[in-house]
Amino acid sequence: MTGNERQLTLPIWNQDDVSGHIQGELWPESKESVVLRQDEQTMEHRGKTEEESRGGELNQEQDLEALKERCLTCTKCGLRADCTHVVFGEGNPKAKVMFVGEGPGRDEDRQGRPFVGAAGQLLDRILGSIDLSRDEVYITNVVKCRPPKNRMPNPDEVVACSPYLDAQIRRINPAIIVCLGALATKTLIDKNAKITRMRGRWHEKDGILYMPTFHPAALLRDPSKKRLVWEDMKKVKEALGNL
Repeated sequence: MTGNERQLTLPIWNQDDVSGHIQGELWPESKESVVLRQDEQTMEHRGKTEEESRGGELNQEQDLEALKERCLTCTKCGLRADCTHVVFGEGNPKAKVMFVGEGPGRDEDRQGRPFVGAAGQLLDRILGSIDLSRDEVYITNVVKCRPPKNRMPNPDEVVACSPYLDAQIRRINPAIIVCLGALATKTLIDKNAKITRMRGRWHEKDGILYMPTFHPAALLRDPSKKRLVWEDMKKVKEALGNL
């Protein structure tokens, strides 16, 4: 520790019970995902061309909002038919840190915002423990619509939604992505990943640092994991300080 660093103390988090997703295995990517990404890239290029033809520079926040509008009307999988709101994501469009969870829960589905239930309140405390707020980061999920009864998203649902997550990452271009839980880790880092083995270890892909850690809902089910997540977040804080 250098002389100008201060010792971080372990924050005290509440241990309220909450129902959460059950971690599962991921799947190989299908050809459909490639087609969906090509379609998204075509739409993105078209949007840039139209903007440039008006003599203006593409605005990152407006670009993200346009992607959100497309996502709100998406029907590429069956989840949209049963959910109340599409939960696209929210936060700073120029965030250095992006948090990616699994999928919306009941409270998120009702409000149309990510991480607003008990797990979300815990995430707010986690952010505060490393001197961050929701206004400084970007928060989203692998899938944007709530799976029935908070089940783990099916393979085809993740494939259908992956172009939106990929596009969010490209538009925001964060330096660090924190993968909250097994599904985000498998989707963004390695389809064969085991969260218990990979958490707390940095992974680099395409110039972005990835930090896998436990989902806040897992901490509410098993409070013993809180110290592990705290150790992971200290690494995120250190990495941010070195940017």
